Amino acid sequence: MSKHTLSVLVEDKPGVLARIAGLFSRRGFNIESLAVGPTEQADVSRMTIVVNVADSPLEQVTKQLNKLVEVIKIVELDQPASVVRELLLVKVRADAESRGQVLEIVQLFKAKVVDVATDALTIQITGNQGKIEDFLRIVEPFGLREIVQSGVVAIGRGGRSIGDRTVKPVPVPVPAPPATA
Repeated sequence: MSKHTLSVLVEDKPGVLARIAGLFSRRGFNIESLAVGPTEQADVSRMTIVVNVADSPLEQVTKQLNKLVEVIKIVELDQPASVVRELLLVKVRADAESRGQVLEIVQLFKAKVVDVATDALTIQITGNQGKIEDFLRIVEPFGLREIVQSGVVAIGRGGRSIGDRTVKPVPVPVPAPPATA
């Protein structure tokens, strides 16, 4: 089994996320990460899905995804040819004695303090999975009070975009002609 990152363009309609997640669930695959957001086209959303499966079953799932009317395009992003990032917000205990040490770590990792309390700092860090795991490992001894982590977002490197390739057209509803009596 290996980790695969899929970038999926879908129509921005209610229920699409549930249908796609259900397809993975019916196959018994666990989605490790799922991020959904708008794209440069108003009626299209982009899903970034990370799943740990063997190549052969993944091919079957992508074929079934392509059959869904709302799916416009699916591209598998490989690590060297893409930029992959996650966002982490973490609340770390930081009293008067330890605050300086925590701030040094924040600076070292090019993170950002986004909220300050007398007994804690809320820190924002972005990066690949390794950077985030390393940061958490180093600040853990101070005391992790709360963690919120986004899913993976990824985009291909270079000037080409996912939309440059052939894309299934999004159906546009055509109004019915007026009825004549």
